[in-house]
Amino acid sequence: MNSINPIWIIIGVGVIIALWFVSIYNKLVQFKNNRENAFADIDVQLKQRHDLIPQLVATVKGYASHEDGVLTAVTKARQKAIMANTVNDKIAAEVALTSAVSGFNMQMEAYPDLKASQNFMQLQEEMSDIENKLASVRRYFNSATREMNNGVQKFPNNILAGMFGFKEQPYFDLGVEQREVLDKAPEINF
Repeated sequence: MNSINPIWIIIGVGVIIALWFVSIYNKLVQFKNNRENAFADIDVQLKQRHDLIPQLVATVKGYASHEDGVLTAVTKARQKAIMANTVNDKIAAEVALTSAVSGFNMQMEAYPDLKASQNFMQLQEEMSDIENKLASVRRYFNSATREMNNGVQKFPNNILAGMFGFKEQPYFDLGVEQREVLDKAPEINF
C-alpha cells in the first residue's frame, strides 16, 4: 500500500492558504478601486460645480454688492475645494463648500430682482442639476465605501487589511452643519 507523503499534504495546505490570502487581497484591492472609481465620478460633477460657482457669484454681485461676506465665503470654500488633493481632503472641502453655497442660496432668496433675472435663473437651474447629479454619485460612492469598510472589517480580511495598509474610509456625508439644518423642522410662514 502506497501512503501519501506528509510533505505533499503540507504543500497542498500551504497552496490552499496562499490562494485564500491572494483571494482576500484581490477583493480588498477591488473594493479600493471601486471606491476610487466612484470618487472619479464625483470629481467630474465637482469640476462642473466649481466652474459654475464663479458665474453665479459674478451674477449676484450686481444685485447684492453689500453681501460681500457671503460671496467671499463661497469663493474661499471653492478655492479650498479645488486645492484639495486626497479623496478625504476633497470630501472635507466639499462639505464646507456645500455649506457655503447653502448660505449663499439662503441670502439670495431675499432679492426678488435677482430671482427674476433670466441669467440667474438659468445658473440656478444648472446648479440644481449638478447638485442632483452629485447626490446620485455620492450615493454610489458611499455604497462603494460601505463595501470597502465591510471588507476591511470582516475577519479574516481585517488581518490582511492591516498588513497591507487597507483602512476604513470615511463616507461622503452632509457634514455636521448641513445635518443640523436638515434635522430642523421647516418653518412655514403665511
